[in-house]
Amino acid sequence: MINTNRIVQLNKTDLLTLLGTMMALAGTSVSAVSATEPGVFKLTSGSGNLLANEPVKSLDFGEDVTAAVVYFIPAFDYEGFSINGTAAVPSGAEVAADGVTLYSATLSTGAITIAKVGF
Repeated sequence: MINTNRIVQLNKTDLLTLLGTMMALAGTSVSAVSATEPGVFKLTSGSGNLLANEPVKSLDFGEDVTAAVVYFIPAFDYEGFSINGTAAVPSGAEVAADGVTLYSATLSTGAITIAKVGF
């Protein structure tokens, strides 16, 4: 049982770091990816599980990225995804640009599928 008189506050970490830690504890290995400018991500290589290190405005899967899963929180000004510079229309869940909900974007065989992670 949690001792409510001795709660550890969450003011020493941010939501994305906390989510990355929880994924690692659950056995999902992730690597952080950085934006090239605020909210703008351009993946030029790599694969596997990735975690966007800030809310995503837009993300481009470059031509050398053939398969990847990107976990992300959409920015309030979320625009979407592209593949090699061409706007993509992902299938799956509709993204709510609320700045807090975690989603995954899975690139496979030239198509992107979005899924809401959690509840």
